[in-house]
Amino acid sequence: MTDMLDPNQVKTDMEALIFVSNKPLLLEDIKKVFTNLQTSEIRDLIESLKKEHEERSSGIRIIEIAGGFQMVTAPESAGTIKEFYKIKHTEKLTGPSLEALAIIAYKQPVTRIDIEAVRGVNCDGVVKSLLEKNLIRIVGRKEVIGRPFVYGTTRFFLDYFGLKSLNELPKIEEFAQQDMLMNMKLASGEGEITPLSSEEERTLTLESSAAETASPLPEETKGPAPEGTSQETESSILKETTDGH
Repeated sequence: MTDMLDPNQVKTDMEALIFVSNKPLLLEDIKKVFTNLQTSEIRDLIESLKKEHEERSSGIRIIEIAGGFQMVTAPESAGTIKEFYKIKHTEKLTGPSLEALAIIAYKQPVTRIDIEAVRGVNCDGVVKSLLEKNLIRIVGRKEVIGRPFVYGTTRFFLDYFGLKSLNELPKIEEFAQQDMLMNMKLASGEGEITPLSSEEERTLTLESSAAETASPLPEETKGPAPEGTSQETESSILKETTDGH
């Protein structure tokens, strides 16, 4: 590009570049074309374009996503677009896929064995599906026996979930704080309590009455209780259940 450029023409050209790009256009890629502009100047011009689209309620908007800029349709036009194209079904990620993807996103780089250690089930199919969808990629090998592949998220992952960067992922501590707050509310009686139905009350009353009138089993019919399986074990099980483990 020449050193003498009309600012309005530059904005027009940038808008055209963002439009024709089939993926978020990075600032460094734009700078390769407008070599005489600083990165900050390019960003300012794009921000100006974004504002112009929003102020005139354009059906096309420019958003910053996955580290770059992309043109998208206005959110308020979604219903009309779906009606025009008769969109009835959009492929969604399954529960297992979302679980595995969350593990990879927060703990990357991770191996398949790492994922399975958290989920407790085989993840071959899930990992393959995420690779095919380009949500994760192989980023290397772990230098242990067998040298397994290690996985990380892709730029498309950010695009898919509308994130500028991995820094926008919710903090794990926030989930922990929410759980802790709920436990505190339950312990203090502030949590919501669903009353028993009449049928549940009747069933519990009958079970209680039956337990009180039942005769204990003769000692000879009882099997020997293994060591360590007394009330102490039951208490520990209840404690683990209460703690959420």
